[in-house]
Amino acid sequence: MRLDKYLKVTRLIKRRTVANEACDAGKISVNGKPAKASYDVKVGDIIEIAIGQKPLKAQVVSVSEYATKETAAENYKIIG
Repeated sequence: MRLDKYLKVTRLIKRRTVANEACDAGKISVNGKPAKASYDVKVGDIIEIAIGQKPLKAQVVSVSEYATKETAAENYKIIG
């Protein structure tokens, strides 16, 4: 699944266009490297989001096409 879609489905970022723009601006990195919106997310990847005051670091636990508000957080694990 594309990185921008994964960020939207898991609700780490509210809208896919915002996720796409953040990737283009270099504010999102995967495994320590700046990532494009078209990056193919895999289980075990570590996504860092540098938007806002506090950067967010999350590890991909699962990749699913759809998630409800209740199950969205089960797709990733927040790391320190």
